[in-house]
Amino acid sequence: MDLFLIAADADCGGLGPIIRAVHGLFDLIKILIPIALLIFGVIDLSKAVIASDEKEIKAAQGKLTKRAIAAAAVFFAVTIVNVVMGLVAKGAEDADTGSWIQCWD
Repeated sequence: MDLFLIAADADCGGLGPIIRAVHGLFDLIKILIPIALLIFGVIDLSKAVIASDEKEIKAAQGKLTKRAIAAAAVFFAVTIVNVVMGLVAKGAEDADTGSWIQCWD
């Protein structure tokens, strides 16, 4: 059976708590993972600067750049999933899907 139809009845159906938990998890991932990646990158760069080794500084800069890119990718991946979920709900001109997207929001 279709997920949208299962979750579409009153109060988001039996999947209401699951849908809300997944939505909350996406919000948490979108905030915490990029922050953690950038903090660890700054810590690595700080250690390299304190060590005063040019080779370590270059390596730490590369790590920081990769972590910043990973943080942006995680943020945008979660955002893209949210956008796609919204487009799927709007694309189906069904009242059941509308109630599902209300539950998601």
